[in-house]
Amino acid sequence: MIYRNFFRYFVFLFFLIIIVSSCEKFSGDQTVPAYLSIDSIYLTTNYYSQGTTSQRITDAWVTVDNVFIGAFELPAKFPVLKTGNQKVKIWPGIKKNGISATRISYEYYNPIETELKFTADSTTRIGTVKTTYLGTTLFSWKEDFENVGLTLDTTSRSTAYIQYTPVGSSLTFEGNHSGMVVLDSLHDFFECQTHAEYVIPASSVFLEMNFNTTNSLNVGVFTYGSTLLYQTPVITLNPTNGAWKKIYIDLTTTLNAYSGMLTYRVYMGVFKDKGMKQSTILFDNFKLVTHQLK
Repeated sequence: MIYRNFFRYFVFLFFLIIIVSSCEKFSGDQTVPAYLSIDSIYLTTNYYSQGTTSQRITDAWVTVDNVFIGAFELPAKFPVLKTGNQKVKIWPGIKKNGISATRISYEYYNPIETELKFTADSTTRIGTVKTTYLGTTLFSWKEDFENVGLTLDTTSRSTAYIQYTPVGSSLTFEGNHSGMVVLDSLHDFFECQTHAEYVIPASSVFLEMNFNTTNSLNVGVFTYGSTLLYQTPVITLNPTNGAWKKIYIDLTTTLNAYSGMLTYRVYMGVFKDKGMKQSTILFDNFKLVTHQLK
């Protein structure tokens, strides 16, 4: 009996400590959060100087009153321990190299800045918001397959070549044309590179592209020094099951992997996948972006 009473007293004391601790934990200026809801972020561009508005903004990186709240997958609703009018800053976020584990705020998109009013236990909704490219973004190369001349050259080793999708074709991503490569038994290897060489900058470099493929596709860079040349793959794009995808490929580390390299070209190349009688690779809206340095 004494043991049973002691046990009941111990349980009562344990829960009393938890209750008191909880009260202390949530004591302070604000115990009930407000909430912020963001549906999506879209991109607007000057098409002639910046290319397509196609984007794959997956996340919002948010500060309120200059305090970092967190990174949230869109659409998002999250708590904010602030009330009243507050300055809010939202950085568009992406999956670097298409990998969920490498989510970053994209350094070439402008943050969205606004002032919002927060009320405890209430949700402030801002719906869909707009971003643009930073004014310091340099577009080293763009290719949208809308012009007569291509800025991609097939290499001498390639047995397949780049075609334009026909006008009005369901294969086209947007505009009049996309780029298309067909691999079969007679044309089982494809390799192309940018026509121009680009100086390796002292800042980051990203390649943006849309793609839709039934075959794997390697994307990488040729880097050139005064006497040396390296061909380095960066990423392998997997078949997309008929869907168009947008990807942001970080070239920075690869471009700086070897000392003495001065310039580079972007390349794509692949053999026809085993077991495939015919494969179709579609791509569009290449953008090679870096920062203008003062």
